Amino acid sequence: MEYESVIGLEVHAQLDTAAKIFCGCSTEFGAEGNSQTCPICLGMPGVLPVLNKRAVELALRSILAVGGQVQPKSIFARKNYFYPDLPKGYQISQYERPLGTGGSVTVHLDGLAKRVGITRIHLEEDAGKSFHPEGRAIEYSLVDVNRCGVPLIEIVSEPEIRSPEEAYAYLVALKQILQYTEVSRADMEKGKLRCDANVSVRPKGQKEFGTKTELKNMNSFRAVQKALEVEIARQIKIIDSGGKVVQETLLWDEDRQAVAPMRAKEFSDDYRYFPEPDLLPLEVSMDWLESVRKGLPELPEARRRRFIEVFSLSDYDASLLTSERAIADYYETAVGLYPNPKMVANWINVEVFRFLKEKKIFIDDLKVPAAELAALLKKLDSSSLSNTMAKEVLAAMVETGKTVEAVVAQKGLVQESDEAVLDGWVREVISAFPKQRESYKAGKKQLLGFFVGETVKKSGGKANPKLVSTLVKKHLGE
Repeated sequence: MEYESVIGLEVHAQLDTAAKIFCGCSTEFGAEGNSQTCPICLGMPGVLPVLNKRAVELALRSILAVGGQVQPKSIFARKNYFYPDLPKGYQISQYERPLGTGGSVTVHLDGLAKRVGITRIHLEEDAGKSFHPEGRAIEYSLVDVNRCGVPLIEIVSEPEIRSPEEAYAYLVALKQILQYTEVSRADMEKGKLRCDANVSVRPKGQKEFGTKTELKNMNSFRAVQKALEVEIARQIKIIDSGGKVVQETLLWDEDRQAVAPMRAKEFSDDYRYFPEPDLLPLEVSMDWLESVRKGLPELPEARRRRFIEVFSLSDYDASLLTSERAIADYYETAVGLYPNPKMVANWINVEVFRFLKEKKIFIDDLKVPAAELAALLKKLDSSSLSNTMAKEVLAAMVETGKTVEAVVAQKGLVQESDEAVLDGWVREVISAFPKQRESYKAGKKQLLGFFVGETVKKSGGKANPKLVSTLVKKHLGE
């Protein structure tokens, strides 16, 4: 029997605020354990939460960015169950009346575009973090509550994702939106973006959903994809052998590449939601909403389409260049100074990206401003530098932060275009390779590249290849 998977993702994104959602404690990552706390985020008796306006604005920005509807009035609720790392024993979240509903994320996969619907986006507070020291003799865990109260949005997708690869593409697209809008830094390594996956399988063509399980403990997009692949295969094996899938929460074991039961899957009744008595309903005025809307940047999908239409780029090039807002900004600045969109795209997507990968840095950390890349390409275009020279100059700029002019002057990298000088080198090369010369004259025209290459080599890389090619043809009778 042929099966299809039904996947829905729940993404938790930490909002990029300086303070927590209900108190003034810092949200800075990496501080000493339990140093960023106060009576409110420690859940002391008699304290009252105060809602962080900036957190609400960032949440509104995320809803508008996916084309969702902001609810004029939303309500905070207490979500009750045992949290070992949340001192007050409940989480302030939103349930029946979330801040945002609807919207979608456009996913690109195998040359096709698909919209995955969003069910809801709501505000809540993060829990702390538990540490479980390794070793059989250790019978305790440590808790760091610095993260308690850090503002989160939970983005719940519709169960419209049909493969692990599509889930990966959805997460990439959603992360781009969150980073473009500066809603969240979305850094999974720092826990600023986390994902749970609900998955079931059903015979292809069947409308009813199968029994779903929930996957947790995935620390990268690739881990989400792999965990889904393993769980889908597990469910199909159970069904094919005549068994029934049990609704439960599963942990993903990265080392074993396997899933393990964590607990029975909860239902909403298990959380005993009720309205948070210490917080008034959140009301969003039209004026406030419009001011947030006006502050939105051009979103990644719109920017990708514009790059294709305005700069005549391929879908592949445009997707790479709009993968991060800073990269797209860098590209547009360079093109504004050197209006050759395809050439700029090639150099960024190949040479610049290579340095970013090697040095493990972001483009904002690159010592080569977009204006200097444009200056380098102008020299290449004017034949002042050969392609090899330009790459050498770029490498020196990346290392030193010096300008194009400074590196060229220091290294003496000036392309030789004096025809008399080039003619002498060409004659010497042709004389040095009589067999190749005769083969060329006999019709083996592909040897032109050989003679050009040897001439450039003889010049120490300084010879202008275009002029050399013309001179070789001249001397060999064309």
